[in-house]
Amino acid sequence: MAIHELKEQIARLPEQPGVYLYFNADGDTIYVGKARALRDRVRNYLGAHGADAKTDALLDEVARLEFIVTDSVVEALALENNLIKQRSPKYNILLRDDKNYPFLQLTTNEPFPRVLVARRVERDGSFYAGPFMPAHFARRTMALTHRLFGIRSCNEVITGKRGRPCLEYDIKRCIAPCVDEVCSPDEYGRAVATTQLFLEGKNDELIETLRARMAEAAEHERFEQAAQLRDAMRTVQTLQDRQQKMATVEMGHRDVFGLKLGPAGAAIQVFQVRSGRVVERVELGTDEAIAGSREGEVLAAAIQQFYELRGAPPEIHAPVEPDEREALESFLGSRAGRRVRIVVPQRGDKRSMVDLANRNAGIAYQTRFNQAKTAQYDALETLQHVLALPSLPRRIECFDISTIQGSETVASMVVCEDGRMRRSDYRKFRIRGGVVEAGGWGLGASRKGSRKQIALGRRDPSITASPQPLAPSPRVQDDFAAMHEVVHRRYRKLLELGGPFPDLVVIDGGKGQLSAAYAALEELGLANLVAVGIAKKEELLYTRDREDPIALTANDPALLLIQRIRDERRRRAARDA
Repeated sequence: MAIHELKEQIARLPEQPGVYLYFNADGDTIYVGKARALRDRVRNYLGAHGADAKTDALLDEVARLEFIVTDSVVEALALENNLIKQRSPKYNILLRDDKNYPFLQLTTNEPFPRVLVARRVERDGSFYAGPFMPAHFARRTMALTHRLFGIRSCNEVITGKRGRPCLEYDIKRCIAPCVDEVCSPDEYGRAVATTQLFLEGKNDELIETLRARMAEAAEHERFEQAAQLRDAMRTVQTLQDRQQKMATVEMGHRDVFGLKLGPAGAAIQVFQVRSGRVVERVELGTDEAIAGSREGEVLAAAIQQFYELRGAPPEIHAPVEPDEREALESFLGSRAGRRVRIVVPQRGDKRSMVDLANRNAGIAYQTRFNQAKTAQYDALETLQHVLALPSLPRRIECFDISTIQGSETVASMVVCEDGRMRRSDYRKFRIRGGVVEAGGWGLGASRKGSRKQIALGRRDPSITASPQPLAPSPRVQDDFAAMHEVVHRRYRKLLELGGPFPDLVVIDGGKGQLSAAYAALEELGLANLVAVGIAKKEELLYTRDREDPIALTANDPALLLIQRIRDERRRRAARDA
């Protein structure tokens, strides 16, 4: 394994906080991680092989290791964040927000800001609001800022020395900061401040500001300006009344995260709650599968990347506790200039909001990764849970024995990967009927003896097959011995080739056929492979570890998947016959 070639270097790593970087043979950064103690964290990788597919692939590809020492784990978190953003390592969890939807950019980095439609958030000193869904809401809102607050829409360099305002001023869509006598810089600054309140969704504060400015304009007999402010205030009040009512006064300012993690990838929903009202929803998601990742790991990456270009509210509500929660809180607090808490609500309105975000994340997961594809993965997840498998059964191989015209016994094998049949890996076996080298399971063996021996798992030495291989001429069908032979031949060949080994072996038959398959696997030293039998009539699932079979409902996705694989095997056998 490639990682063990770095064992001496790992032993010399300092026991200090920092960031470690893995490189492949081409010199590309393939993973960036942080650590409280570099030596302890990186040394864990030496024994991590077999944990999951992603980790195994990473360990096999590592060719070089570098590290950077920091003063604290918070600094390590910030450095890790920057390095991931710059280098996009392929084994880090990289989340993308829904950039199909536009943002509104208030160009507060200009002397006289404008409101523009932007497709991405940049760290350029501007204020961003959004994303807006559907997209046309962004342009409607931008037009409203021109009509309500007089924000300019031109690209002109503003000096205040223009001779007269343009047509936009005449149709009351701009307060003309280009002419000092019409609009002073201070007055335009107040319009920008009210526009930002509007885009932030702080409508109560905005209405009070507009009411005070209207009263001031009326007191100084600027009745036209007062009327314009009155109309703006009424429009904002109308918009506020039409807003969705997902609001709880006690919730204040916070962001609520929802997460759906599956074999196809991850989808995250973020509800931005301001003054107890949900003012925005943002979707994050991976572009590919992140097999082996944990919810806490994905959530930590989502929080870290989400607030890269956004300010964090005082509280963040999450469905599960993210990895390195305290370090994340310190990191976000140092950027916000105040305390930021990450909490996992357990009950009440706050938990209900997290559950709602989770449900939305589930819907986004189905949409992002294609409903048919995710339905296949849901069946695999259900199968993993029902059979208590150590990992997702991404590769399933199914065997059955059949007799052609009552004389020739054959076996067929079909393969399912990620819920889809892989026809190029199908195999057909002619049962030879001789004694298999390691186990002596020939077709000439006593049927009674072989049945009993398999059922007992070969634990009783007094029960043995016939010691002499009998001639196969009277071809007595023995499905148990045939199953033993074909499983033995199949996985002996895979041992020679080095794989790939299946995550689950399905035997079309009951307890006897399953015992025969396990006997063959044990002889090959592959008893760690998991097999399950499916009875032909009762549709019951037999496992090695349970005395009673598993009975699933007719519409259970796990049973439907196994039935589909089994029926494909029968279709293949009928075609071969």
